[in-house]
Amino acid sequence: MSTVSHQASQPTSEARGLQLRLLVPEMWASLAIAVIWLVVLFDALFGPDIVANSAAGDFTRLPSVIIVAFFAFLGTWVIARHGFGHGGDTKPTDPQ
Repeated sequence: MSTVSHQASQPTSEARGLQLRLLVPEMWASLAIAVIWLVVLFDALFGPDIVANSAAGDFTRLPSVIIVAFFAFLGTWVIARHGFGHGGDTKPTDPQ
């Protein structure tokens, strides 16, 4: 006579829970935003300056992190809107 063990199904439910947690879009959006701002930090620490020379011999230095931070802000805005706000597809309700 054979019996069925019920403990074998528990690891599959734990694996399923982990699989569902990995599919959460908010986690991937927050990870992408963190990586973007880490890149800005490393550019601020180790990045070069943008140097513009004029014909008169004058030059202007601009840290490259200013440009990178501007585009990081724009990228953060887009990722946060789609990752956390579901694309902004909420419509106002009509009170009737």
